[in-house]
Amino acid sequence: MKKVALITLYSNNNIGNKLQNYAVQQFIKKLGDYEIVTIKNKPYLRLKDRLYILMKTDYKRIIKEKKRLKSFKKFDSFIKKTKYSVVTTNPKKINNNFDYYIVGSDQVWNPNFNYPINRIKKLYLLNFTNDTEKKISISASFGVSELSELVRKQVIDDLSKFKSLSVRELSGKKIIEELTKRKDVEVLLDPTMLIEDKEWDLVSKKPTKDVNEKFILNYFLGNLSQDKRNQINDFARKNGCQVINMLDKKDPFYTCGPSEFLWLEKNAFLICTDSFHSSVFAILFKRPFVVFNRDDGQKGINSMNSRIENLLTKFNLDNKYYIDRMNKHFLTCDYTHVDTILKNEREKAKKYLLNALDDNTKK
Repeated sequence: MKKVALITLYSNNNIGNKLQNYAVQQFIKKLGDYEIVTIKNKPYLRLKDRLYILMKTDYKRIIKEKKRLKSFKKFDSFIKKTKYSVVTTNPKKINNNFDYYIVGSDQVWNPNFNYPINRIKKLYLLNFTNDTEKKISISASFGVSELSELVRKQVIDDLSKFKSLSVRELSGKKIIEELTKRKDVEVLLDPTMLIEDKEWDLVSKKPTKDVNEKFILNYFLGNLSQDKRNQINDFARKNGCQVINMLDKKDPFYTCGPSEFLWLEKNAFLICTDSFHSSVFAILFKRPFVVFNRDDGQKGINSMNSRIENLLTKFNLDNKYYIDRMNKHFLTCDYTHVDTILKNEREKAKKYLLNALDDNTKK
């Protein structure tokens, strides 16, 4: 049995990175006899400890943290239900303990996520091991379409030392090819799309809150203008729908975790979102959806739209963007081609990983 360590975004309760982390493990397990462990770089600060600290500073924040406790428990429940392995340790201590180190998926190489600003954490460049034959990336994302000159200089040597490189967006492939002159960079689907929808059904769960038979799921990570929200609400009224604002702290569904998110995505009358992973599951579950650009001024080098653009282009769904008003055509989706694309892309990812993991028995 070969041992594989996954290095990925994990230190916050983010639905997307929990689902992609689970999907990577599930997909690799299908390829052979592998023991897979996700490495957490540092432990969470326990909620009760956070509340104790906040008691001396901000009463309003204490109330918000208590409300999020239910959400945290839902994340813990998802991890227990899916039974995937997580180990908290200093990565330098595992340098010789695994056969392979895989970084990804998600925006592990986004320079705007880490401090100091305009840096990519060396951890996600797998610099804790010098063995280039052990370094693999799976659907890693920069989250931006170009890098500053400072970041380019920072990552060129580390990226050159990977045995196998795969990214999630075409823009990521171009970045690496320009930097390293490598011609072996693959563009793969996000891991959440590498396992079938029926497998996601096994870990989904209906929320305990009352859900109408028809509902519109709003899943917005960024800002959305009041005018657009009013349009969505008006569209919901005309179609007899409840509106669920899952990421709104004032909404009763705010405390939902990954399992509840999956159920809401699969059963929504319409999904309105600016989220990559919300769009992913809309496609996987073949639900009507509309993608909104974020109203937070992200432009140029800091734009985070490239990953959604790549996704929609891949599945011939470029007509899913909101332009100037809500329209009933968003309720009509042609998904006849999706299964074929998914099948081909899953085979492509399988071949990439089998080569990366030196498994010649199943190629």
